Amino acid sequence: MIDDAHLTHGLAGDELPPDWPALTEREVAQLLSRVPKLGATGAIRWRSPRPLSAAALVETASGRVFVKRHHASVRSAATLAEEHAFASHLRAHGIPLPPLFTDVTGHTAMAMGEWVYEIQAPAQGNDIYRDAFSWSPVGGLRHARAAGSMLARLHQAAEGYVAPQRATHILVARADILGARDPVAAVEAELAERPALAAYLGDRDWRAELSATMAPWQGAAHAGVRRQPRLWTHGDWHVSNLCWSDASDAATIIDVLDLGLSAATFALFDLATAIERNAIAWLEIAQGEIGHADLALALLEGYHAVKPLSDDDLDVLASVLPVVHVDFALSEVEYFEGMTRRRDHADVAWHTFLHGHAAWFATPPGQRLLDAIRHAGARFVLQ
Repeated sequence: MIDDAHLTHGLAGDELPPDWPALTEREVAQLLSRVPKLGATGAIRWRSPRPLSAAALVETASGRVFVKRHHASVRSAATLAEEHAFASHLRAHGIPLPPLFTDVTGHTAMAMGEWVYEIQAPAQGNDIYRDAFSWSPVGGLRHARAAGSMLARLHQAAEGYVAPQRATHILVARADILGARDPVAAVEAELAERPALAAYLGDRDWRAELSATMAPWQGAAHAGVRRQPRLWTHGDWHVSNLCWSDASDAATIIDVLDLGLSAATFALFDLATAIERNAIAWLEIAQGEIGHADLALALLEGYHAVKPLSDDDLDVLASVLPVVHVDFALSEVEYFEGMTRRRDHADVAWHTFLHGHAAWFATPPGQRLLDAIRHAGARFVLQ
């Protein structure tokens, strides 16, 4: 047994009590009875600090498994199965992802009461960023290059995967608002089917706020997005979602984790997200100088070595980066307002994440990072 009073990662780089109850051994035993080949269940050995679901490593007679639980308001069995289908395609095309277990009915997304579960084989390699908070910069140039190379491999593997767009907006990284000619009109068109988001926005002058935030970037971003071929993407390419051969600078990536945010977007969306996640120290935003151009360029070098980037690609990347997070920030607002009932967290998603991150790119440090990305092609020529 382990102490159930575990903490999860908060939005401000702190540790907080989880929004969702921890998995219990009784609950896990009931779930795993639906997968008879795993045998009797044992102790829960570790609980994930990630805040948007509950997850744990669990002992079984056949070895450890990773159990993850979602509330049905966040992921239905059908919407979880969308992730699993994409994972299956990537695995079949050479991307190392932990295999999923099926229950006695042949399903990998398992509904039980108000919850939906998935059971995976444990990841291979070393989870060296396991305790890293989201938006923590990658730990060095060589890790950044390795992450960029693996992301390019994933995009190559995703080519040819055809599936409808995700059936949910909640906690997925879509590019609907990013790619819209009129972002305010695009949000308005979705509010009828997104009541929690409508409830939150109804309390503020959101049209003026969103217009002001998007205005400096939307023209160039829209022009770039509309020329991009559609591709299913990872959506959360942070080094904490990768497992490594060891903790050294020369480590290689052994396993890729967590397609929970995946959706049909485009490759440069995923690459921009990777820069946003790994090369900007957002938790230190008050310091101003939070952009790590060296890490961003290393990510691009690794990507370019596998899937070459043109000068036009780099221009689009720099145009998209300041607002690449907008769709996901709105999905977090919706999640915190409607699912966890945390208006304070929804406020952070709206003010700090959606608006604050975009505003940083208009500062001198943000402009320097964008300029470095636009001119990264010169580095590729010298390689």
